[in-house]
Amino acid sequence: MGRPPKNQSAELKKQAKLDENFRNCIEGKFGQAKRRFGLNRVMAKLSETAETSMAITFLVVNLSTLLRQVLLPFFVHNQKSLFFFLFSSPVLIFLADYKQAHLSFDKHDFSLAS
Repeated sequence: MGRPPKNQSAELKKQAKLDENFRNCIEGKFGQAKRRFGLNRVMAKLSETAETSMAITFLVVNLSTLLRQVLLPFFVHNQKSLFFFLFSSPVLIFLADYKQAHLSFDKHDFSLAS
């Protein structure tokens, strides 16, 4: 702790930077758990109950991260799926279908042809 020495090797500086980045990720997860998952509202009287509540909160945080990692490629690569139609605006879907059915783009004169 305290002020770092003047003569510090590049290897030690690199390791300190990596440690700081790792700690920032952990602190970010705690902040996310407090903001989005109610970790700041744990008011259990017994320590075992508080630990259980916190463990369940972090279980939900991990499950939401896993779900995001599993479903994100599905949304990105398969936009014509059922999920895309359920979660996107019906107007945008109608316009995209209308454009595909009734308009074609001519590459040579850059105008819309019917």
